[in-house]
Amino acid sequence: MKLTAIFVASLVTSALFGMSQVWVESAETTKKPAAETQKAPAKTEPLDINTASIDELKAIRGIGDANAKKIIDGRPYKRRNELVTKKILPQETFDKVKNQIVAKQPSKS
Repeated sequence: MKLTAIFVASLVTSALFGMSQVWVESAETTKKPAAETQKAPAKTEPLDINTASIDELKAIRGIGDANAKKIIDGRPYKRRNELVTKKILPQETFDKVKNQIVAKQPSKS
């Protein structure tokens, strides 16, 4: 009789454990779509190196105080790659920031 009771108890325990795993997995899959529905960060416009303030330039990862000042002192730029040709930024730094900057030309009005 004791053997039967132990057997039944182990069956109940394993069944409950199995059900808890199903509930946990169910809860995890329920959370995933909620995370996927969150909006991606809005894309920002590239920063114009001809008009950006020193603080705007410093906000770009890889451009610190010294580089921001050199960018401002070297204005105007026809193209963003002039930051390298005019030796304002090293090529490695330029490669990191080039997708975040642009050199707009003033409109001829």
